[in-house]
Formats: sequence, C-alpha cells, structure tokens
Amino acid sequence: MTSRISHRLALLAAGALMVATPALAHRQWMLPSATILSGDDAWVTVDAAVSNDLFYFDHQPMGTTGIRATAPDGSETKIENAATGRYRSTFDVHLLQKGTYRIENSSNGVMGSYKLGGEEKRLPRGTTSENLKDAIPAGATDVRTSEASNRNEIYVTVGAPTTTVFKPSGKGIELVPVTHPNDLVAGEAATFQFLLDGKPAANLGVTVIPGGNRYRGVLGQMDLKTDAQGKVSVTWPSAGMYWVNASVGGGREGGPPGGPGGPGAGAGAAPPAARPMPTGPQPRRANYVTTLEVLAP
Repeated sequence: MTSRISHRLALLAAGALMVATPALAHRQWMLPSATILSGDDAWVTVDAAVSNDLFYFDHQPMGTTGIRATAPDGSETKIENAATGRYRSTFDVHLLQKGTYRIENSSNGVMGSYKLGGEEKRLPRGTTSENLKDAIPAGATDVRTSEASNRNEIYVTVGAPTTTVFKPSGKGIELVPVTHPNDLVAGEAATFQFLLDGKPAANLGVTVIPGGNRYRGVLGQMDLKTDAQGKVSVTWPSAGMYWVNASVGGGREGGPPGGPGGPGAGAGAAPPAARPMPTGPQPRRANYVTTLEVLAP
C-alpha cells in the first residue's frame, strides 16, 4: 500500500511541474453522462472543467453562463440545475425531442491593437465585429485586428441520430459529420469534415487524446491533418471517451492543447497584456474542442 501511495505522489509531483507550463497541460472539456439515450423523458448531466488529466477535476471549473443547448429541430433548450464548485461545473439538459442535440460553449471576438498619441493600446475585452468601430477612438493609427473564435461542444442523441444541429454558422472552426459523432465504434474508422469560417479547413491540425491518461503511462495522443476538403479520418484504438481539438493561430499550426494560449480563457495563461503584440497583420484565431464517445464493437 505504501509503495502505491508513493508512486501516486510521484505522479502528482510530475503533474505539478506540468502546471508550471500551463500551455502544455491544461485542457478544457465538457463530459456528458451519456451520448446515446432512449425514451420520451431523457436527461443528460454534463461536467465542465479545465484540467491537466482529461476528464479528471484538478484545476478549475468552466463557467456555465455562455453554455447553450440546441434541440434536434434547431430550437434552444435551456440548461437546468447549473452549479459551479471549486474544480468543476455541472448542469442538466432535459431531452424531450428525438434526435441529436448540440451542447456548446462558444464565443466570437476581435483582438488587436492601435496607436493613439504615439502609445500602443490594446482593444478592450468584449470587442466584437459588431462594436469594433466604437472600440477604436478617433485619431487612432496602426490599427491591427484579428477575429478570434472559440467553440467547445458535445453531441447527445435520443433515439435515431439527426443532423440539423450541424448546419454551419460560418463562424470559426466547425465540425460537419461524414460519420455521425454519436455512431463511433472501436476499431472502425470515422470521418469528419472541419470548416473554417464556412469553408473547408485544409491542412488543419487535429489532436485526438483518449481519456483516462491519469491511469496509464502514455498520453496516447494522435496528431492528424485534414485533407484538401477539410476531412480527417480517425480509427479509434479502443472504446471510451476521446478529447478532440483543432485550432489555428495563437501559436503553432494545430495549436497547443486547449486551443490558442493553451487552456483558454482564465485557465492559467498569461493575460494578453503580458505578451508583446506582434507586428504586421494579425492571424485568424480559432479553436474547436469536442468530447466523443466510442463504443465497443
């Protein structure tokens, strides 16, 4: 027993070293209690957090203010019983329609800078394409802007799967199923198409990591690339929950774990003001995260 505890303490110490470089460790995710259900009165409970080990609560909760659920007919379904604790948030969704639901936490904003009176200033938080004109004062020069989109979503199906919720919005990175994300089986290949601002995202880096890395010696990460049509094929090595991430801008192509800046908003990255603003046109920034369940054959 003592040796097992000592081994676990050693692993925790290694995790503490990872926290010192959060861009390499923290990942944000939502984890549903189930992805495939039946019946006329179904519920799903979702955990939402930012952590080092996938699907284990060890860092901080994800806020629930911006989370929305879309029913199979495209209407919005409210989230219920939302609560936020020290390490995670949790909420329920009442699934009264048959078909596939999308549960998402997404945002679109504008980042950038300008010069006023010879001093460089950053655009304020909350700037969007709609209020950008008001955010830049008269007389500003050297204006540099970049749109930033973040999307974290999961899919839950009651009865037979449907595809209405996958209609692209044309904003940021979006997943369009060739293989339905609630129809994944271990040992079989699944194909997804990724769009960036409504167009096929060619040569997009896609990271796939199985959950449960807290209890195994290797991460099991798969690093893939989309083809010219934005499509990527994944063969699932085993059943379980998988974290999938794709991102552009904000670092190397494919993005660090968790998207631009690593962990996402408030997850431990240095605040924007602490990082120097690069010169020249600002890159388009977009991040996409989903959690997928793969069933045993």
